[in-house]
Amino acid sequence: MKLNKLVRDKIPDIIKKDGQEPATHIAEEKEYSEALTRKLHEEVGEFLDNPCVEEAADILEVLHAICALRGVNLEFLEQIRQKKADERGGFKQRIILDKTE
Repeated sequence: MKLNKLVRDKIPDIIKKDGQEPATHIAEEKEYSEALTRKLHEEVGEFLDNPCVEEAADILEVLHAICALRGVNLEFLEQIRQKKADERGGFKQRIILDKTE
C-alpha cells in the first residue's frame, strides 16, 4: 500500500510490531514543510468530522512541528496569541457578526 504521508515518529516501529515492513525516508526541509501543511489539513478535517480532544491534540502536535521547523518558539507564539487577544479579544463571548452598515 503506497501512502507517501507524514507519520508520527513511532509509527514505523508500530507497523513492524504488527508484522509488516514499512518503507520510509527522511524528508528534506521543503518536502517536510509541504507534508506538515498536508498533515494540518488532514488533522483539521478529522477534527471537524469528530470534534474531540484527541483530534485537537493532533492539530496541536502538527502546529508544534510547524513552529519548530520555522524556528518559532512556543512561548513567543503564546505571546503573539495573547497580544492579539488583548487587542482584539478572543472568542469567549461567542459574538457572531451579522452585518455592518
